[in-house]
Amino acid sequence: MSTHTLAYTKGPALVDYGREVEDEISKLQSLIEAHTALMTRYSPRWLAIKLLEEDQDVVAKVEGLTGTGNVLEVAQRSIAHLRDVYGDDVDTVVADRRYGWINGLVKEVVRRTGEERRTLSDRIDKIVTNRILGIPIFLAMMWVVFKVTTDVAGPYLDWVDGVIGGPITNWFVALLGAVGLGGTWVESLFVDGIIAGVGGVLVFVPVLMALYLALAVLEDSGYMARAAFVMDRLMHALGLHGKSFLPMIVGFGCTVPAIYATRTLENEKDRILTGLLVPFMSCGARLPVYVLFASIFFPGRSGAVIFWLYITGIVTAVVLGVVLKNTLFKGKEQSPFVMELPPYRVPTLKGIWFHMWERTSAFVRKAWTLILATSIVIWALSAIPVGTGSFNDVDVGSSAFAALSRVIAPVFKPLGFGEWEPSGSLITGFVAKEVVVGTMAQIYEVEEAGEAAEPITFFEDLGEIVTSFIGATWDTVKSIPLIVGVDLFGGEEEGEPTALMTAVEEGFQRSSGGHGALASVAFMVFVLLYTPCMVAVAAARQELGAKWMWFSVIGQLVLAWVVALIIFQGGLLLGLG
Repeated sequence: MSTHTLAYTKGPALVDYGREVEDEISKLQSLIEAHTALMTRYSPRWLAIKLLEEDQDVVAKVEGLTGTGNVLEVAQRSIAHLRDVYGDDVDTVVADRRYGWINGLVKEVVRRTGEERRTLSDRIDKIVTNRILGIPIFLAMMWVVFKVTTDVAGPYLDWVDGVIGGPITNWFVALLGAVGLGGTWVESLFVDGIIAGVGGVLVFVPVLMALYLALAVLEDSGYMARAAFVMDRLMHALGLHGKSFLPMIVGFGCTVPAIYATRTLENEKDRILTGLLVPFMSCGARLPVYVLFASIFFPGRSGAVIFWLYITGIVTAVVLGVVLKNTLFKGKEQSPFVMELPPYRVPTLKGIWFHMWERTSAFVRKAWTLILATSIVIWALSAIPVGTGSFNDVDVGSSAFAALSRVIAPVFKPLGFGEWEPSGSLITGFVAKEVVVGTMAQIYEVEEAGEAAEPITFFEDLGEIVTSFIGATWDTVKSIPLIVGVDLFGGEEEGEPTALMTAVEEGFQRSSGGHGALASVAFMVFVLLYTPCMVAVAAARQELGAKWMWFSVIGQLVLAWVVALIIFQGGLLLGLG
């Protein structure tokens, strides 16, 4: 039986015990490999697993060797961590994975003629993995996920937007004024650069947390493995291995780990073809762009619009997979599909929180590093005058950033968004797709209209944050029935559009000649299909090689332009938008 390379630890393995367990196995394995006495007696991976299973005979033998105290200490910490994550003993989790793999192998090679005794998991699988019902059930699950991310998470998005644009901005302005920096370029850097750029992205943290929450529930319950099983036939139609579906599912969260996850595929052509298709799975970083534009141009139907954008990415991957299978990858051998089908489990709150926070915190860390740096660069370019004006005293349309953006704007004119603002945001989108929204928040000249208000104290701001959070929580509870089409909000008025939303709408209406909705669809599809972030490109170069990386980068850029052109120009011919 051949082994495969795990995406998490890069080590060879026959059975994949899951990300958390494999991480702990990897830690122990490194310690064991550094211990000569243990290395000469045991296989490092086997010993690491046995220590995590708390095999008393093995533990006693390790204790009998000198200098193994640190190995046993780390093993105990790993056991405690995994018990917190799974809410169960490690040996039970390992056994579930092991027998799940055996079950998958047996289903692949054994043909039964008589009636067999079925477990609850088997009875559920008879429906969930059914040839006819399997794909509709999968699409229904995805629909629930996207309704959760758009409708249910919406109230918290508004709350975060209010906190960042209100109290936090006010506190910074007051603090800088107290130290004599009010009205200076330093205030502009913080308010117009850092807070507007990074804050414009952090507003969407609730949406991403909702996405990762839903995916964690599906993953921990055991459904994701079934989804891969259901999609195996489609994967083979594309010339891919059934395991290719797993990196694609990961791609809905982030393209970078999805590309690394192609390491689980033994065949090199499988890895390359999967790596070329993974970027079309719409990552979480694109979601803020969809939410912004769908809320502006399709209020009340934003969930459906976003759902169909995700479906568009999947369909694009399917079509390209068929084309590449019959051209560049013609004659590629088909590999057998064997994977574990773990029993269904009730996800634990700790496990779900661990998955959700791990992925969301990675997004937040990026916001404070990559996105922060990008926001500062955009602010600096926007503060540098081209022609008249002085530093930080220049109309943004006369800045260096606007001049640079205007150079490429004509390329996007046939697509309906040929002005410099959206063109500039697409440039920075190569750094990270989240930055598209942050860039727009900086470069659109917007001023929130409002009546002069009396000064608010720090404690009054805190009180408002707490009360608005309670209100957002109640609205979120009322939003849950929207998943099945039940509206508990009745005739409540929708919130007023923000200044950014108004500016974006006016800009797209102007650039498209009054067809803003059609141009917004073309823009969202372009963001969906064009070159992923530079970190994903670096991962593609490492995993696929420079040749295939450039093929992916240039190919996606051209494809995005052509599809967006067809959408906008075709829509005009059909009288749409």
